[in-house]
Amino acid sequence: MTFWIVLGIVVLIALWLIMIYNGLVGGRTQAQTAWSQIDVQLKRRHDLIPNLVQVVKDAMGYEQETLTKVIQARNAAVAANAAGPAQAAPAEAALTLATRGLLGLVESYPQLKANDNVKQLQEELTTTENKIAFSRQFYNDSVASYNVRRQSFPAVLAAGSLGFGRMELFNMPESEREVPKVALR
Repeated sequence: MTFWIVLGIVVLIALWLIMIYNGLVGGRTQAQTAWSQIDVQLKRRHDLIPNLVQVVKDAMGYEQETLTKVIQARNAAVAANAAGPAQAAPAEAALTLATRGLLGLVESYPQLKANDNVKQLQEELTTTENKIAFSRQFYNDSVASYNVRRQSFPAVLAAGSLGFGRMELFNMPESEREVPKVALR
């Protein structure tokens, strides 16, 4: 009789661990998939920006500093993106700020505003920015759900020993919340 009771307790503990493990795997996988969606949209943005800079470059010869800042910010964002959300967020914020400055300058050049290529690139970039915002929201929701599940009882008792660590949110730095200032010469 004692054997069956002990066996029943062992089976219940094993089932409990399996359920916790599977739930944590599901949450972590959803968050990783959400990060992949952000990554896809960031890659698209990284690919669009050089095209926009190239189209604008000829008409804005004396705005070389602005173009250089955008390219430098893009290169830094590409490098930081591979390191994950904590490193990517500040670099992406700097890229967003630099791109906003470029788009603000484009508005002051009538020949650029009328250029179909510039219009198309601006539209694609705006669409991509919206997709990034939605993807970032989904990622943060997924990470928050995973982190809550990981820290909730009874999962908190097993999560650490099963190798489930805390995941980082894709936080928006204060600099991205500011309204960009465009200085026209």
